[in-house]
Parts: sequence; structure tokens; C-alpha cells
Amino acid sequence: MTGERDLDALLSSMKPEIVDGIFVFCTLAYDEPMPAAICPLLAFREREGTTLVTRREEAEAAGLRYEFASRLITLTVHSALDAIGFLAAITARLAGAGISVNAVSAFYHDHLFVPADRADEALVLLQEMSEAKHL
Repeated sequence: MTGERDLDALLSSMKPEIVDGIFVFCTLAYDEPMPAAICPLLAFREREGTTLVTRREEAEAAGLRYEFASRLITLTVHSALDAIGFLAAITARLAGAGISVNAVSAFYHDHLFVPADRADEALVLLQEMSEAKHL
């Protein structure tokens, strides 16, 4: 199943949804095993170490230090991995409002981690973008 590539269609049908919970970013040394109690939403290996994005309560239970308490907004439109300009438009709109965002593209959807205390505002901005006329 091929995802949507048309920018207007992506923006008008993105239907953002907030996922329950607070998510945090942790890091483990490159060769350090993942704690058994952690079931991360995302794990990404970099030269400096492995980044884990997990629920805050899991990080705390495992004794992991964390940063960036965030809410997760999923853009429910099935976006193509090679779609052009979708995340650029979204992140520019959030940046214009002073809202930081860490975006992750998965096979079916794009996901936005935004500061927990600005999530409701970010959701409203995204809903407004989706309802606006495009190009």
C-alpha cells in the first residue's frame, strides 16, 4: 500500500491525534544492554549511544536519566516515506509558534514529539492547518 505524496492531500487529511502519556528521551552507552523493564516506542543507535524514547514512568522505574518530557502527536494520514514538504510545512508552523518538535517518520505515519506543556496548543495549530485551504 503506497502512502500519500500530494502535499495538499497530506495537509488536509493529516488528522492529528495525541497519544496518551508522557514520553521522554533517554540514552544508553553504545554497548549497554537495554533494561528488561523498558519497552521503548523508539530505539535508535548512534555513534555516541542508543537513544530510547519511552514512557516517563518506564524510564523512572528503570532508573534512567531522561530529557524532553513530551507528548506524542500522530498524524494519522498514511504518508509516503518520500513525500516532499509535509514535515517541513508542519515543523515551520510549530516553529513559528515557538514550539519545538522532534519528528519521526515510520512506515505508515509521521509522529511528532512536542513539549508536554505545549501539546494542546500544537494540536490546535495542526488542526487549523488541516482545515485551511492549501496551495
